[in-house]
Amino acid sequence: MAVQYFFDSRGNWVAFRRGKYVFNPNGDWIGWLPWNNNEIVDTRGEYLGTIVNRPKLRLYKFRNRSYRGYPGYPGYPGYPGYPGYPGYPGYPGFAGYDIPPLSAEDVKISEEARS
Repeated sequence: MAVQYFFDSRGNWVAFRRGKYVFNPNGDWIGWLPWNNNEIVDTRGEYLGTIVNRPKLRLYKFRNRSYRGYPGYPGYPGYPGYPGYPGYPGYPGFAGYDIPPLSAEDVKISEEARS
């Protein structure tokens, strides 16, 4: 599977996906897709957000999402490889602004995981 890049409502790159695993721009593992749909859970198995298909993929957290139960633990994915940064090949750039769907907000990725 090719790398998928996810953006927030301001158009900033916030995460990327390789296979079923999701990483922040630094390459730190932040979640995975356990149910083969667009819902991402964090490394503890709690809901992180949903992939929303816009012209560029967005990552939003829905406030009214139903609890699906504990998804289990997939095992540590290892290092995903170099994701790309400004000025380097593979950098996804800026996606432009987007209005989040009703009852959705940008996913907050902790600063510790971003540094």
